[in-house]
Amino acid sequence: MAHITVSVEYGIHGLLWLIGNEDAALSSRDLAELQGISPSFLAKIFQKLEKAGIVRASEGVRGGYRLARPANEITFLAIVDAIEGDKPLFDCQEIRGRCAVFGNNPPGWATSGVCAVHAAMMQAEKAMRDSLASQTLGNVAQRFGSKAPEEFFTDIQAWIGDRMQGRTARGGRPSRDDQD
Repeated sequence: MAHITVSVEYGIHGLLWLIGNEDAALSSRDLAELQGISPSFLAKIFQKLEKAGIVRASEGVRGGYRLARPANEITFLAIVDAIEGDKPLFDCQEIRGRCAVFGNNPPGWATSGVCAVHAAMMQAEKAMRDSLASQTLGNVAQRFGSKAPEEFFTDIQAWIGDRMQGRTARGGRPSRDDQD
């Protein structure tokens, strides 16, 4: 896991909007507008989430994204790995063997086993991965739901309803951004 970028944050927020909206698939354009970001940027994120089996896409006038499985089964680790890739947090360069004192012939004691710096970084990465694996989309949605006032959810449902109504009124196939 490399540095966690803003793509993960936008991806998680986009996924949160899908919870409780199983009857209405939301397009990447809908999800981007809810967050005030570029639809093409969010579409790229959701393509990765779809490839990882976190969301499923449907085409057509009412096409868009839905969660592929229950929110309580989607861990933050799965989301991070889907978006960022399963890359190590630390890339050890084996600097310990290049000490000027050794010349070009480092002694075995200096290079045997796992580097102490690398070991500390692996321990930190494991702790972070374990923590992300213990957090699910459902847990976070529940915490958010207990904080936001009920009228917020009413307003969101009305906004989504208007979007769905607009798709039907437009007729025809939506653009790729509307599908994804």
